[in-house]
Amino acid sequence: MYSSTIYIIGAGAIGKALAVFLLHAGKNAVLVRGSVNDGTSKIQDITIEIADGNLLTYSVQTVTLDCIDQFEGIVLLTNKAFGNAALAGQLCNKGTDYPLVLMQNGLGIEATFIEHGFKFVYRSVLFVTCQEMGENMFRFRPVKESPVGITKGSNEELELLVDRMNTALFPFSPSHDIRTIVWEKTIMNTVFNSVCPLLAIDNGIFYRSEKALQLARRLINSCVQIAQKAGITIYAEKIEDGLLKISRASDGQLISTLQDILHDRLTEIDHLNFELVRIATSLGIQEQAKEILLLGELIKLKSNKHHTI
Repeated sequence: MYSSTIYIIGAGAIGKALAVFLLHAGKNAVLVRGSVNDGTSKIQDITIEIADGNLLTYSVQTVTLDCIDQFEGIVLLTNKAFGNAALAGQLCNKGTDYPLVLMQNGLGIEATFIEHGFKFVYRSVLFVTCQEMGENMFRFRPVKESPVGITKGSNEELELLVDRMNTALFPFSPSHDIRTIVWEKTIMNTVFNSVCPLLAIDNGIFYRSEKALQLARRLINSCVQIAQKAGITIYAEKIEDGLLKISRASDGQLISTLQDILHDRLTEIDHLNFELVRIATSLGIQEQAKEILLLGELIKLKSNKHHTI
């Protein structure tokens, strides 16, 4: 079907951890810097601290997009979703008949790849956290298996992809209800990425603080009403349970938006809060999204260090 190479586009914490775990499992992984096109190819040593405290260090081949004429394997996208529109155009020049697996947070992130005519598009929802601890050193914490489902493709290929991607330290499993899981995880991410950066606190706050959990419940309930109006059957209790599991498993870890703000990088809040607000407005229930919008706007202000209030 395709070669054994697994290309990981997005050289951030998740992409680097994934590359190390694939190499550790004896698989062929190449890290691709999606936002840089300077023709460089290098080998870099990347160290991952796993849950038991042990360190894994592997030499990872890292290239830029213009080093690749054509993709002949699986392409995993771990870049932030705000870069998808530009990336889809660049990837089109290298063909559209290889499987793409989107591993980013948020709603509607597949649309630009469908519009560009990609034939095989899959979606993964990640239940892991990964935090930078130093130059090319990261602390990785899994919560549970990360599901992979079909946006455009086949069940047969889905099974093959998951088998190729799966490792003991970063496990994946096939899912035939990925849309529901995407919504559930997006709501969890909206809570984490709204509250934790504004409090400048780690993910463990929701199981440590009843007041923080009460705020999370308000956000979850608003998001669930939007989802149900959009025809997605999800339940607040299940989402709260998932939120608390992530909070416990990643106690002490910083959520990605807080990491981005601290490093003066763009955040993914547009595909979380603001996409939920857009959907609510299109459904005529924008009242349900007032708090979601307010928190998103506060994150925007905090992430722009040069903004004048």
